Amino acid sequence: MRRLFRRCGHAPGALTPEDQAVVDRARAMLAAVRHPEPWTPGRAQDVAVRIGPFIERAHPRPGDDHGTEMIAVALVHPDTPYAGAYLHRRQLGYTERGWLCCETTAIIGAWQPGYALLTHAAAGLPLPDDVGMDPAHYALYIEARRRDASRDGYTLLRLGPYTQTRHAQQDHDRITAALDGRETTLVLGHRVSVRYAPFDVSDHQLFADPYEADAVTLLDAAVAGVSA
Repeated sequence: MRRLFRRCGHAPGALTPEDQAVVDRARAMLAAVRHPEPWTPGRAQDVAVRIGPFIERAHPRPGDDHGTEMIAVALVHPDTPYAGAYLHRRQLGYTERGWLCCETTAIIGAWQPGYALLTHAAAGLPLPDDVGMDPAHYALYIEARRRDASRDGYTLLRLGPYTQTRHAQQDHDRITAALDGRETTLVLGHRVSVRYAPFDVSDHQLFADPYEADAVTLLDAAVAGVSA
């Protein structure tokens, strides 16, 4: 008796739903690679960044994504924010790096789901120890604000990046102590204060390196420059 062998419930040559899902993902990947979506600084878009032969999803730090040369990002699992990604991202090292300095030349474009097949996660591999990005640390902003109702002012000095946040806190406390009783006399008509905030990597050229000189000495020099 002649027998015909077919996939159960499907016409000859038809794809199962599982096979169709694989084909759809492959097509989405090819479309993403061939037609990257442009990334525009300042729009808080997740971006696709190249890390070795792989492509990863990166989430820009709010307010720190407007640089044309460098922005601050955190690498995230490609399936974020779905529940299945939470355990997987910890196993593969996506939660251990914090904010990173990302050169915009490494950005392929805005993130598209089609890139997911090209990630370390899709290959079942952990992120490498060296992803080619330095940590984006915190900084201190010493500001002079007018004492009238306008609250206008300017930044006297930017210190950063601090490689450890405890170092930033130590300098914050030292500068606060140095300003004690002098906040309103250092700059005429202004009150001087220090603020602890994320390091703005896109303005990195404006910062003084706190590890090359004493923070209080740098403050005194900045005040002297205003008074000169």
